[in-house]
Amino acid sequence: MVNMPPLSRSQPALASFEPVARLSGVSKRFGSVAALTDVSLEVARGRVLGVIGRSGAGKSTLIRLLNGLERPDAGSVQFEGQELTGLSERALQPVRQRIGMIFQHFNLLSAKTVAANVALPLRIVGRPKPERARRVAELLELVGLADKAGAYPAQLSGGQKQRVGIARALAAEPALLLSDEATSALDPETTESILALLRNINRELGLSIVLITHEMGVVRAVADEVAIMEGGRLIEQGPVGEVFTQPRSEGGRRLVAAVRPGLPGFLRARLSARAAAGHDAVLRIDILGEQARRPVLARLAAALGAEPTLLHGGIDHVGEQPFGRIYISLRGADDASAADLAGRALAFLDGVGDAEVIGYVRRAV
Repeated sequence: MVNMPPLSRSQPALASFEPVARLSGVSKRFGSVAALTDVSLEVARGRVLGVIGRSGAGKSTLIRLLNGLERPDAGSVQFEGQELTGLSERALQPVRQRIGMIFQHFNLLSAKTVAANVALPLRIVGRPKPERARRVAELLELVGLADKAGAYPAQLSGGQKQRVGIARALAAEPALLLSDEATSALDPETTESILALLRNINRELGLSIVLITHEMGVVRAVADEVAIMEGGRLIEQGPVGEVFTQPRSEGGRRLVAAVRPGLPGFLRARLSARAAAGHDAVLRIDILGEQARRPVLARLAAALGAEPTLLHGGIDHVGEQPFGRIYISLRGADDASAADLAGRALAFLDGVGDAEVIGYVRRAV
């Protein structure tokens, strides 16, 4: 009998600093359509990578290259240090057993029970029945469905079906879990619970996860790193906090704008580009991490002798890091001009966060 280890943190064969998967200069065409062009990407061990982009960005092709279902026209695809591009279909089978997959529409077998669905990968690789039963019980406990082992997919909610899909993907102790739009068919509350489950799995098992999504909120909630795809190209990659606070690409700025508060239209319509008598300065301030936990407005007021007024925004979280975007107006205690006051505010905020003067507004009496 071949014994399968119990659920525990992954024990990678390679050093922990080695990426679990790597794409180098990968290109892929389908006829006249360039699905991917010169994409280089690493999936770090024990980390969650969110790959985001609109429809047609190349996300689905990328995930099929990672699990060997497609082969690149150019470039290299490696998994756990092994080059995949030259492997035969037979040689790819043990590699695919190390890669779990969860899907948007669950892909459960309707005629099989929850337990049988989860056990399917173990049956395929020939695990003994007692071992399968133990493993299935552990996994269903992990995903919160210990009482649903005998149920059929039709008796489950969408969130429960996805939990079964996750348990099945974990059955063979994969080194990498691929999630292809796994939450896009779920309601917001269920999506939140599934993302929390994936984050818990990442932490408890040390499992590397790649999330393919078109929703920046998914990346914000669970990913450590983010890769932004556009037109088959990788246009930006980095830690989630950095990309959210200072996106470098135009595509990144568009995606981030969807989940960061903007100044409401009725307030923006009142802004003027230049300061004049009787005007207050309006500033946007972005703060991340420890600075977001500090009383920035109180410190600003004390430093400037000014009266900052919160107009819009607040504190949110990127992963577990607090992230704030706030819009304030500044009114001096004396007759100092709005432009001078704004300049002093920017000097104070340098090193605290990213700030800019977005305009001036006539002072309300």
